[in-house]
Amino acid sequence: MSDFSVVHALLGGVLIGTSAALLLWLTGHVAGISGIVGRVMFALQDSNEWVWRALFLLGLVIGAKLCYLGAAPAPVARADFPVWLLVVAGVLVGFGASLGKGCTSGHGVCGLGRFSLRSLVATVVFLSVAILTTTVVRHVFSVGGGHV
Repeated sequence: MSDFSVVHALLGGVLIGTSAALLLWLTGHVAGISGIVGRVMFALQDSNEWVWRALFLLGLVIGAKLCYLGAAPAPVARADFPVWLLVVAGVLVGFGASLGKGCTSGHGVCGLGRFSLRSLVATVVFLSVAILTTTVVRHVFSVGGGHV
C-alpha cells in the first residue's frame, strides 16, 4: 500500500470518532450503520426518525464522493474481484451484522468508546473472521491478485 498516509488515517479516525460522538451527544443515538440502514429500510413508523437516518446515510455517501473526488491519485475500483463475489460478501456481512446485533461502526467505534465488553467481543470476532476470510479468498481461491 504505497499511498498510505498516517495523517490521512489519523484525520479519518478523528472525523469518524467526532461524528459518532456528536450523534450520540446531540440525539442520543449510536452511529451503528447497520441499525440505521435497517430502520430506514424496514418498518420505521416515526417519520422524524426516518428523516435523520436518511440524512445521515446521504451524508455518508456524499462525504465519500467528495473524498473520492479530492483524492490524488484517484482511487481505482478493484477489477480483479468478480461482481458475484462482492454481492455474496455483502449479503454475508449483512447477515453477520444482524447476527452480531450490530456492525463494526456500532460495536467497533461506538461500543468500544463506551467500554462495552459485548462490543469488544463482537469486534474481535469481526476482525478475526475478516482476517480468516481474506486469507482464504486470496491464498486458497487466489482471488484478488497480489494487491493488499
